[in-house]
Amino acid sequence: MLTVIFECHNQEYELAQSLTSLVAGAVEGLVSDVVILDHGSDDGTMQLADAAGCRFYQEWTLADLLGSARGQWLLLIEPGARPGRGWMEDLAEYMATGSQPARFAPSRLHRLPLWRRLFARKSPLERGLLLPRAKAVGLAGQGASLQSLAKGLKTRGLASELAPAWAAKAARR
Repeated sequence: MLTVIFECHNQEYELAQSLTSLVAGAVEGLVSDVVILDHGSDDGTMQLADAAGCRFYQEWTLADLLGSARGQWLLLIEPGARPGRGWMEDLAEYMATGSQPARFAPSRLHRLPLWRRLFARKSPLERGLLLPRAKAVGLAGQGASLQSLAKGLKTRGLASELAPAWAAKAARR
C-alpha cells in the first residue's frame, strides 16, 4: 500500500488536478492514504483536502508524519503533478520487487524548451519520489521538508511518466 504526500502553499488548483489523477489508485486499493502538508494557505486547500478525505496538517515534524503513514511505501509529489498511463501497474510491480527509491520517467508530452532544460534549476520532486517508508524515516531530520528529503538520493527509473507540476501551473494562467 502507498501513502501519497504533498507539500503545498496556496496551490488549491494544482492539488485538485493531482488528487483527481490519484482516484483510480485509491479505488484499486493501491493508494491507502493521502497527506497534505500545508504552509499556511489562505485559498481552499484545506476544504479540498477535507472533501477528498486527505489528512491535512499545518504543523508537523516530518519524522513523526512519516512514521504515521499508513502505506509501507511513500510517493512524494508536487501539487499539480499527475502520473501518466500505466502508473498503478508500474508502481505496484516496483513495490513488490524493488527496495530502492525510484522516480517517474520524464513526461514526453510536457517538455521545457532546450535552454530552460539546460539552465533552469529543477525541483528534486519534479519527477516524484517513490521510496520505502522505513528509508524515509531514516532520512528525515527535524524540520526537514519533502524537497530536502528528495535531494541527492540515488534512484531507479520507473517506466511510467509523470506530468510535472509546472505544466498545471502553466495551464492555469
